[in-house]
Amino acid sequence: MNKELLEALDILEKEKDISRETLFEAIENSLLTACKNHYGKADNMKVEIDRETCDFLVYAEKEVVPAAEDVEDKVLQISLEDAQAVDPDAEVGGIVRVEIKSREFGRIATQNAKNVILQKIREEERSAIYNQYYEKERDVVTGIVQRYLGRNISINLGKADAILNESEQVRGENFRPTEHIKVYILEVKNTPKGPRILVSRTHPELVKRLFEAEVAEIQDGTVEIKGIAREAGSRTKMSVWSSNPNVDPVGACVGLNGQRVNSIVDELRGEKIDIIPWDENPGNLIQNALAPAKIVAVFADPDEKTAKVVVPDYQLSLAIGKEGQNARLAARLTGYKIDIKSETQAKDAPGFRYEDYVSEYDDYDEDEEAYDGEYEDGESYGDGEYQEEGYEEEALEASETGADE
Repeated sequence: MNKELLEALDILEKEKDISRETLFEAIENSLLTACKNHYGKADNMKVEIDRETCDFLVYAEKEVVPAAEDVEDKVLQISLEDAQAVDPDAEVGGIVRVEIKSREFGRIATQNAKNVILQKIREEERSAIYNQYYEKERDVVTGIVQRYLGRNISINLGKADAILNESEQVRGENFRPTEHIKVYILEVKNTPKGPRILVSRTHPELVKRLFEAEVAEIQDGTVEIKGIAREAGSRTKMSVWSSNPNVDPVGACVGLNGQRVNSIVDELRGEKIDIIPWDENPGNLIQNALAPAKIVAVFADPDEKTAKVVVPDYQLSLAIGKEGQNARLAARLTGYKIDIKSETQAKDAPGFRYEDYVSEYDDYDEDEEAYDGEYEDGESYGDGEYQEEGYEEEALEASETGADE
């Protein structure tokens, strides 16, 4: 038993995460390379390694010829007399195995064999690291800040280094070397120099993965994250839904005394997170998305993906948000183009009054609840033709009006 080789293989398998079979193949190839360097050819050379004891045998398969003078190539042929010394049953025209002593190899052949093994180990180590992090692509990992590379940051993930590009950094976040941070793995590329890992601190999926790790109800599938809209470093809006009517999805994400959401806010360096209940009714969903503003009415067109929203005069600025952020995030979260006006503005604006839609439903039964004269906050009315006005332009105009009032 080759104990030294066995121990070396065990250490490499554990430290480098390389399978023992791969290491055996590397040794076999290295011995064949040494044979080729020593004899000039290795087509008839074979290597056998016992996987249990690590004992190995290198031999050449040679053709048996009648006499020594008939041997044209000593590497490929052997005389009958010499062959019978190895195998008494050898016959002319047959094949006999002749053992090759690896200790006879020259210094150059031995060095080349060593290089073959080391090269294989490096290749397998890079491949193992690539596979390990490729499986974590689109997931969150904890890394250690190493150093700044210009405006980019090198992050150590354990067995590999990742790059946090300037475009994936949150404005205003500053990190110190050795600081632990969570990052989202965007992409893992396999290169000749090893895996190249790109990570992000701005991706919306970072927030989603943090909640999945923090909230048990999300892990077991009871609560589902339906959508996320994020402006990194400032605010995130997230809609959640529960398959169990007895489980409050918002409460589950917030946690007792806000413990769950606060841990995520701390990780995101104080970024505000709005968690709202998801609703299949687009009117209700838009109303929830515009929280904390109060909504008087929502007229949503599911086909055109547009919505006209009426809010109290004193709530206009709150609904739009600073620089339009609240309305912008609500639009991203719901997928609707949202146009917001105050009650005063809505009186003279087409499409913002209930009367604009009454005529469309005159032929319906008056007892039908959906078109019952009065509308509730957040109710959705569809199929009308609305003006496609962008919420940003209208929002800024409304914000100035609300500020003057």
